[in-house]
Amino acid sequence: MNDRPEADPLRRLVNEFQKTMAHAWMVRTFVKHSDEIEEFPELMGIVRAVFDMSRAIENKADDPPAYFRFAQKKMNGLRRAVQQFREDAWRASTHTNFQQAVLSIEHALERLEDILQRVRVLQEGGNLPDRPES
Repeated sequence: MNDRPEADPLRRLVNEFQKTMAHAWMVRTFVKHSDEIEEFPELMGIVRAVFDMSRAIENKADDPPAYFRFAQKKMNGLRRAVQQFREDAWRASTHTNFQQAVLSIEHALERLEDILQRVRVLQEGGNLPDRPES
């Protein structure tokens, strides 16, 4: 067996998921350290959801089935947090940084959902669909 990520489609998808989570982590970091967090503590929802997902998967990258099983379990919480962040961010600030953070986390969520769909196809014995344009 070849241990290179490109040799195994599930490992490639773990790598893609990790990279997408890095984008979500940057949104988390921006929000967590923003001045607005003091007046709008509800913004912490996205901070907690991204952290929760990261903690759930961080030590499972070498076991793709477990990695994606745990990721799937955390998706509903992340999805709800993104939806809430979309609403709360606009109340907290109309600054471009917050607008971009909303777009960024929504894009990350779309990519994560797409990756999980591709994982399901693979696990059901199907062919891996082409990666959609980002």
